[in-house]
Amino acid sequence: MSSSAPHHRGRLSRWYHGRSLRSRLAILSSLAVAVAILLCSLASWFIVRTNLYNLQKAQLSSAPPNPPLLRITPNIACGATPQAALAELKAANAEIPAKYPALPNPAERTNRWETELISSDGSKVCLPIGATSLGIKESPSYLDALSLEKDQAIFRVGSYLNGEPAMLRLTHFQSGGEPVQDYVLITASPLSGVDDSLQQLGLLLLGVVAIGALGAGITGRIVARTALKPVHELTEVVEHIARTEEVGTTIPVHGNDEIARLSSSFNSMSTALANSRDRQTRLIADAGHELRTPLTSLRTNVDLMIRSDDTGRPLPSATKTKLLGSMKAQMQELTLLIGDLLQLSRPDSPRPGQNVATVAFHEIAARAVERAKLRGPGLEYRVELAPWYVRADAAALERAVMNLLDNAVKYSPPAAPVEVLLREGTLTVRDHGPGIPTDELQFVFDRFWRSPSSRQLPGSGLGLSIVAQTVQESEGEVSLGPATDGGPGTLATVHLPGGPTPPEPGV
Repeated sequence: MSSSAPHHRGRLSRWYHGRSLRSRLAILSSLAVAVAILLCSLASWFIVRTNLYNLQKAQLSSAPPNPPLLRITPNIACGATPQAALAELKAANAEIPAKYPALPNPAERTNRWETELISSDGSKVCLPIGATSLGIKESPSYLDALSLEKDQAIFRVGSYLNGEPAMLRLTHFQSGGEPVQDYVLITASPLSGVDDSLQQLGLLLLGVVAIGALGAGITGRIVARTALKPVHELTEVVEHIARTEEVGTTIPVHGNDEIARLSSSFNSMSTALANSRDRQTRLIADAGHELRTPLTSLRTNVDLMIRSDDTGRPLPSATKTKLLGSMKAQMQELTLLIGDLLQLSRPDSPRPGQNVATVAFHEIAARAVERAKLRGPGLEYRVELAPWYVRADAAALERAVMNLLDNAVKYSPPAAPVEVLLREGTLTVRDHGPGIPTDELQFVFDRFWRSPSSRQLPGSGLGLSIVAQTVQESEGEVSLGPATDGGPGTLATVHLPGGPTPPEPGV
């Protein structure tokens, strides 16, 4: 027994977990409803049983405490056992019409109150003459009624000699005459009708439980199918994406419950994956396009130098020096382009704590300005940097500021001023170049985008994309627009949250 029970439980568990979620929900709902109906049916059955038994007790309580037959002497048939007393009763009842004409004929009795007397020592059982009793099974516990007062009674469930159940009322009875004898008077009423009614009610409730469980199963199946329809649709979409790798597929969202939230989250995830794939595809395509130009130029120059050596007509020294300078410039452009691509290949949202620390924004801007002076030595730099500390990646932030300064250097006319100001966390870089047309401002932070008027200048179009990504990772804001004083040039603005003093350690 001990080894088979876990085995059956294991098989049942495997069977249950092998079902679909819809089937499991239907099974659980059916069991829940069936158990609820069963508990309600059991409660109803016990309530009805209690009420019927109380009604039987009430009927027994209305019976006369001393039946008329006991008032006539001699009026009882006694024996040592209920069976012997019953044999004496049958003989005495046959003599009632002739010997006791005043007594009612037993055959004409309409009530089913049966009485029996048990002597105080339990040695004698007596039945009143004229009774139709089937004989009550004797029990020593009946003698407990001898301690009752005159008007007190106790009720118990017993049975007749033929096994028919009966409700018994036990009272203390004293016979007349001398000496007074104590008896336990048992008044019995059959319970067969009550038990038959309870049995019929039990069968009816059992049918209700079965029908309710079946109905609950069907209803649970329908409810589970309806409730899990969004999950089924979600599963089909996920399987479709897994089969075809077509990210971006969405499912309809209905309502605002947990399943609707799950569907919305999946749609957001699918859309984000599609956008990420599109960005990746666009980045690869744009990178390939941008890499093709310097590589083609390099290949052309290398082929020219090789052919000149193969034909025995070496290039003039000046031409060769010019080609090598061009190749060096193209290699530098490739190096910068590859660095920009590596910068942009990082996730849009960095992992928490990765290379992020409290850094001095004003010191980073100062270093970037010094580097910019080397690239634009003929320009005038107006620098004003107030202390400001931020949480950011120092190297990435310096690269972003350097990209802004590179744009200002690239588009500034000779000897023009470049203004760099840092006040209360807002860095502005102002140049006095031709500026950016208003209709092109919306594209300036796109990867590989370059203004048609500046495509002849060196660059890959990735600098401002790197600026936007770095500032976004530092929880800041960046914008680019025309100069606010109405003059020529472009104004770049970067705002980063922080403070004029470094935070306390551990804050």
